[in-house]
Amino acid sequence: MKLATKLIHAGIEPDPSTGAIMTPIYQTSTYVQESPGKHKGYEYARTQNPTRNALQNALAAIENGKYGLCFSSGLAATVAVIKLLNPGDEVIAANDMYGGTYRIFTKVFQKYGLKFHFINMQDANGISKYINKNTRLIWTETPTNPMMNITDIEAVASITKKSNILLCVDNTFASPYLQNPLDRGADIVLHSATKYLGGHSDVVHGCLILKDASLNEKLSFIQNSCGAVPGPQDCFLVLRGLKTLHVRMERHCQNGEKIAKWLRNNGKVDKVFWCGFEDHPNHLVAKKQMRGFGGMMSFTLKDDRIEAANKVLSSTKLFSLAESLGGVESLIGHPASMTHASIPREERIKNGLVDSLMRLSVGIEDADDLIADLDQAIG
Repeated sequence: MKLATKLIHAGIEPDPSTGAIMTPIYQTSTYVQESPGKHKGYEYARTQNPTRNALQNALAAIENGKYGLCFSSGLAATVAVIKLLNPGDEVIAANDMYGGTYRIFTKVFQKYGLKFHFINMQDANGISKYINKNTRLIWTETPTNPMMNITDIEAVASITKKSNILLCVDNTFASPYLQNPLDRGADIVLHSATKYLGGHSDVVHGCLILKDASLNEKLSFIQNSCGAVPGPQDCFLVLRGLKTLHVRMERHCQNGEKIAKWLRNNGKVDKVFWCGFEDHPNHLVAKKQMRGFGGMMSFTLKDDRIEAANKVLSSTKLFSLAESLGGVESLIGHPASMTHASIPREERIKNGLVDSLMRLSVGIEDADDLIADLDQAIG
């Protein structure tokens, strides 16, 4: 079954009681049992919910995994993975990542005895020198947020397999439509389903997908025991979003390419960060492991004053100034003060995230209208 078909049909069965083609929203907290311990597979809604189960099955199918686990947000899914670790364990993480992930690692879990190494993962060969007997997890995003750096998943997986280390790939920017990290050796795939999977800026949700039964048992225990699960309506909204992911991503990619090229040819723009350019440092890796280059990009102006960036950020009409990404509408953001404000400025600058950097989530509107909007804002 090809991906477009999977997105509409995988994991979904008509409701057995009514024949409803869409999985109903099972808005219940508990389930009646026939006798103690005898029930229809559902006991308490934190542990199981039919709407959530349908989504988990669908997610597993579209990422070519065996198990899907849903959480109340992408960060809740992140926390579940880190709870696999013990004090004294070490994590190697990409130095360019979502600011909320960095904040959880350094401000929440570091005080419990975990050690995090933030490194450049664009060259997988540089990872090995950070591995020691305490290393338990490698965490990466590809493409990264917001610098659009690319990690070679297969190359990193070959290192983790030799050392019996888990590899978790945050696949939020690419979505399953463009990239399937499990096929390239990752152990865990994470999504902030708030973004492209939901696709309509109306739900906060997270998920993990994996293949290993033992790992699924551990993460399922954490999911149930810690309770950061999504409600059934949130799961319904993501199920709905999945059904149009392929057509939305096609337009995101088409618009993204047009806008990235227009920005690069604009005389007032300095740098454009988009992995579809042939001179992107890891373009060939992106071309190998992705089916397209997506609608996410960042750029700076030749006038690198923060005032110049603020003028653009405040002047767009179709690109709304807002956090998040992956919705049908286009967004513009300022990572230094928004999504990445929790990362110390010196760390941001060191990794190329300058104060004047702007990030675009290109939506599915008409590309010419979006270009005209950026043109009038840049001036």
